Amino acid sequence: MGLFSFMKNAGEKLFGGSESAEEKSKKVQDHLAKYNFDLSGVKLSVEDDAVTVSGEAKNIDEKQRILATVGNVEGVSSVKDNLTLKEALKIEIPDISKTMYTVKSGDSLSKIAKEVYGDANSYNKIFEANKPMLSDPNKIYPGQVLYIPQG
Repeated sequence: MGLFSFMKNAGEKLFGGSESAEEKSKKVQDHLAKYNFDLSGVKLSVEDDAVTVSGEAKNIDEKQRILATVGNVEGVSSVKDNLTLKEALKIEIPDISKTMYTVKSGDSLSKIAKEVYGDANSYNKIFEANKPMLSDPNKIYPGQVLYIPQG
């Protein structure tokens, strides 16, 4: 559980500006659905520029991918994580917030992989973990938040 910050003006544009909180929640839910996440136990609520994600996620990978995908919507500045897991963790993760990485100017997946794994050639782990949000390993942008799976 936690609160993750995102760049409000970065990400996929879903909102037109005049939607109600319920309409925004529906748009974010529809956005998540196109990535084929198991959303059967997931609920969303939007208040201003904050999204609360609650319920049950399938596993830790899907949970982190859902949080990153929600945060990478233009107009969302924070995501409150109230998700629990259907599948128990197989490993202990000391700080779940370290599994998110905000892309900076000049970053590449190889550079990020070198920083987090010590091996630039491990970039594909990050790419695969963020599909289908990422369609090309060479197309990331500053402010985008990526899920970093455990090495």
